Amino acid sequence: MSFVNPNIKGVKSYVAGKSIEELSRESGLDAKRIVKLASNENPLGSSPKAKAAIRRKLKDINRYPDMHYYFLRRKLASKFKLNINSVVVGNGSDELIDCVIKAFSRVGDEVISAKITFLEYEIISKINGRKFKAIKLKDYCYDLKAILAAITSKTRLIFIANPNNPTGTYVNAQEVKDFIKKVPKRIVVVFDEAYNEFIDVGDFPKTLKLIGNNNIIILRTFSKSYGLAGLRVGFALGKSSLINIMNKVRQPFNVNSLAQVAATAAIDDKAFLAKTRRLVLKEKRFLYSNFKQMQIDYIPSVANFILIDIGKGARRICRYLLEKGIILRSMAGYGLYDSIRVTIGTHAQNLRFINELKHMRMR
Repeated sequence: MSFVNPNIKGVKSYVAGKSIEELSRESGLDAKRIVKLASNENPLGSSPKAKAAIRRKLKDINRYPDMHYYFLRRKLASKFKLNINSVVVGNGSDELIDCVIKAFSRVGDEVISAKITFLEYEIISKINGRKFKAIKLKDYCYDLKAILAAITSKTRLIFIANPNNPTGTYVNAQEVKDFIKKVPKRIVVVFDEAYNEFIDVGDFPKTLKLIGNNNIIILRTFSKSYGLAGLRVGFALGKSSLINIMNKVRQPFNVNSLAQVAATAAIDDKAFLAKTRRLVLKEKRFLYSNFKQMQIDYIPSVANFILIDIGKGARRICRYLLEKGIILRSMAGYGLYDSIRVTIGTHAQNLRFINELKHMRMR
């Protein structure tokens, strides 16, 4: 069809983890018996304070939301000790990635990231007519030296998922410090820190301290630790000159009113955040222990998911577990055909997954 945007040709659509509703509809399984460990969601549900805020706001949904989401930006600015003009909010991080690409690059410019990372960097870049350069990982981590070597006069953007999805690995503070010193000032570097709240290492980079004098944008989200994935709320932090440009390309009313009040309230729900973090760190150790017992290779993770190497039967195991009502994420779409990504769930969910996996491997 001649009227179709040529940039779309050859772009593979993003494939999300199968939803509980979808599996129930397809298989006839009771939705209450289905365990989803595929999309790095919060197994404890959502922030109670966020849900209470939504209930209070329901009476006002006949009105358009605050286009500038003042109260949410003010709360975020206070939390991170930034000027309010250093914060922009989006309909999930996906929209903000699109805004960054439109704001800081032109058709034909280069965007650099990793070969095995969040797929939306490549998809959105190509749809917008940018050239995407994917650099191989080194020991399952971003290879910042190789990224530096790949920079050309046409490079305008670099995306670094830290921690990386789907590997759960990270680049440390010294690596980032050395990297930023060598990146040309004309390039905007985006650190996607969607899993920041789960970090349990001491040398993770404090990128907030770098944004003042550098062209750095930090992406964060309410989808993971705060349990608001269904509301689609992400935010970007950076110096005001960059954020002001992003505001020019985002859609008006891009964050609905229920999402705004929920996210604002969730920031104050420190108890829920702490409970979520404790669960993830404890259950990560439980899963590690069982993987070792079953002699399953895994990549140590600083996020709320674990990449495991099952071998040639990875797809077969995913299908078997689906039949048992357990949704995992096959990594075939990332080129890791022997691997599965497992979201860390509650103890009961993790135990059920482990027991079914053991049963499958004994067959």
